[in-house]
Amino acid sequence: MKRAQSRGTFAGLFTVVVLALWASNGEGVAQSSNTALRVSGSSSRPVTIPVTVRIKGRATPSEVDLQNVELAVSEDGDAQSLLSIRTRSNAPLNLMVLIQDDVVSSVGLEIKRLSEFIRTLPRGTRILVGYLRSGSLQVRQKFTAELERAAKSLRSPIGFASAAPYNPYVEVIEALRRFDAQPAGRRAILLVSDGLDLSHGLFSSSAGQSTDLQRAIAEAQRRSVAIYSFFVPTVTSSTDGNLISHGQSSLNRLSDETGGRAFFQGLGAPTSFNPFIKELSLTLEKQVAVTYLSTHPRSGFHRIKIIPTPDADLNYPAGYSRK
Repeated sequence: MKRAQSRGTFAGLFTVVVLALWASNGEGVAQSSNTALRVSGSSSRPVTIPVTVRIKGRATPSEVDLQNVELAVSEDGDAQSLLSIRTRSNAPLNLMVLIQDDVVSSVGLEIKRLSEFIRTLPRGTRILVGYLRSGSLQVRQKFTAELERAAKSLRSPIGFASAAPYNPYVEVIEALRRFDAQPAGRRAILLVSDGLDLSHGLFSSSAGQSTDLQRAIAEAQRRSVAIYSFFVPTVTSSTDGNLISHGQSSLNRLSDETGGRAFFQGLGAPTSFNPFIKELSLTLEKQVAVTYLSTHPRSGFHRIKIIPTPDADLNYPAGYSRK
């Protein structure tokens, strides 16, 4: 009996060590793998989620500060084993910049600011630039580590109703699939959109009624992608207060449930992206990739709770969906 227990303990410890090494190398985490690991008759898999860590009293915490934050992770109410906390130096950011092509023309004045934002991202960041428009997602620049090349691929949105996508979330889902070919680690989307799904009329425009919004949230959670959104009205929604309210609520839900953040400036188009970009840059500096060992192999939604040290505030996805 003691020998069997000893072997089981050794196997369990071996599994945790192997998975920790696996996670620290950025390979095999759940955001890019659907295959469970089976050891000694039990199934488990590493799960990686984006977490933004705000340490009280430190506006820009160092990487050492971020790595030293103590975290207790639970999934569906059960404690899980923390494997790693990776910061920007050992988990470079994969970022998509997605712009809805029928937003108001004033966004064209912000393209220069978005380009500068891309140019100032840390070395090793990989960028994709795309536009949500009628038909399907238009990718102007595939994932690249050449930040200057990505910055130059930005263009002003068309700004006509004829360029409107079926709804923004269908093409966000299409874009999310492109993360599957990228290394595991920190993943994010910057979405410039009015957030409105009018594919089924006004009924689908609210945050609680859009099926495609829910699908986009689930796909982002499954791939561990934090979505940051800049609200900008489109040429058709710019004067309708109810539509604007629905769009902002939808973007807020999308960002909140994926571990990102939504940025608004009243009910109209922002006078400048500068405050948004400044806050986003600081937020991305505080983002880490947290990997833990999940003991729940079943499909469906799994709720996550992370308890930090008393002097830290966290922003992370509500959970993730497993197929």
